[in-house]
Amino acid sequence: MKASGRKKITFSVVIPFIIFILLFSCMIWQKYRSSHDIPATPVHQSAVGRRPVTLFFVADGTRLVREARELDPCDDVMVCLKNTLDELLNGPIGEFGEAVPDGTSVNSVRIEGNLATVEFNRTFSDGLAPGSSAEMMAVYSVVNTVAVNFPQIQLVKLNVDGETDVKLSHLDLSDPLSPDYSLEELPATTTQGNP
Repeated sequence: MKASGRKKITFSVVIPFIIFILLFSCMIWQKYRSSHDIPATPVHQSAVGRRPVTLFFVADGTRLVREARELDPCDDVMVCLKNTLDELLNGPIGEFGEAVPDGTSVNSVRIEGNLATVEFNRTFSDGLAPGSSAEMMAVYSVVNTVAVNFPQIQLVKLNVDGETDVKLSHLDLSDPLSPDYSLEELPATTTQGNP
């Protein structure tokens, strides 16, 4: 009799505990997955409602990460581009770091076909932290932000205060650049059958 009493007590305690652990594990897994999902490239909306954008900032000083925002609608693509870059220069909302030096501003933007030309003030080049990694993060924070939000743009030319042959300490910006998403922190994915 005592043994069956213990089994009832054990099952009545263990089963709810297992159910609780399973539910808690599912909640943790969903939170982990949602925090590591990369936002899809936003679809441009008409002038009704807010306009979603994706901005690239820096994590741990070594890789780019995406941060989603919503901006006011705009009808002109060059105005939209300038507004998007201004929002990038405002810096991250979350725990990420700024890639572009503080005090940088956009002097002008121009779009010709699949090429966008962005001219910054002198702070963009003079205010960069030393090292090739800081230069890569700053340059591709801008280039990737432009390309992700404006799919028709495939090349981005960066100028500084009217200078078109900009050479940073480690990067030559004389030619237009394509986006480089390999600098981005991607979520770990596993496929069955692959290590």
